[in-house]
Amino acid sequence: MPSTTLPETSHRITLGDEQVAYLLRRSRRRTIGLTIDQRGLRIAAPVRARLGDIEKLIHTHGSWVLDKLASWRDKPLPTKLEVRDGTVLSLLGEAWTVTLSDVGRARWQFAGQHIYLKRNSAVDLGQLLEMALREKARTIFAERLRHYAPRLGVAEPPLRLSSARTRWGSCAHHGGISLNWRLIFMPLAIVDYVVCHELAHLKEMNHSPRFWSVVEQLCPNWRALRLELRQLGRQIPIL
Repeated sequence: MPSTTLPETSHRITLGDEQVAYLLRRSRRRTIGLTIDQRGLRIAAPVRARLGDIEKLIHTHGSWVLDKLASWRDKPLPTKLEVRDGTVLSLLGEAWTVTLSDVGRARWQFAGQHIYLKRNSAVDLGQLLEMALREKARTIFAERLRHYAPRLGVAEPPLRLSSARTRWGSCAHHGGISLNWRLIFMPLAIVDYVVCHELAHLKEMNHSPRFWSVVEQLCPNWRALRLELRQLGRQIPIL
């Protein structure tokens, strides 16, 4: 997922009897892609693609776009997770229980499938849990990069955590990789898929067939994992 892109621009298009807003992002890609999520319709297009060609493609898929937008509108909004003693979270495919404690100096600790959080009236429990999960995510993601990078014959790249709501990872042209900390809520196999995806961009900074062949070298079942990522991504709790 290359990070070198132009700023998103807002547009509107008429589909049937409905005015539909969409966000257009141009980047160094070869094809036009349509995505619909909680932000609405988003288009990813090559830098030099003509707006007329982009909107022609949207019209071609007009019925699909309207159906998917209606589906998203009908979905209940995700609720904020109530963090309390005994809250159970699925992290890396395993169940972890939040346990509140007044013992010790550490603000948090992971041990025996428990996340121990130290009570502190100055810090919201949700914020404290997020800080703990970010630290855990950084450790795990760095380990997975360290595991897969040699298999591709590249140096372990610098890691940055991101907080994007709709993007799981990105790879910069200078070689740095960003991974969404919320991947910690996914099974480890899905984390590995995203790691392999971004590492593959160190070889092919695009989504060409050659790029996917590199991904497949590292992650043979990437198609199934990509589908699972899309499905589970809708279930991630809000802290």
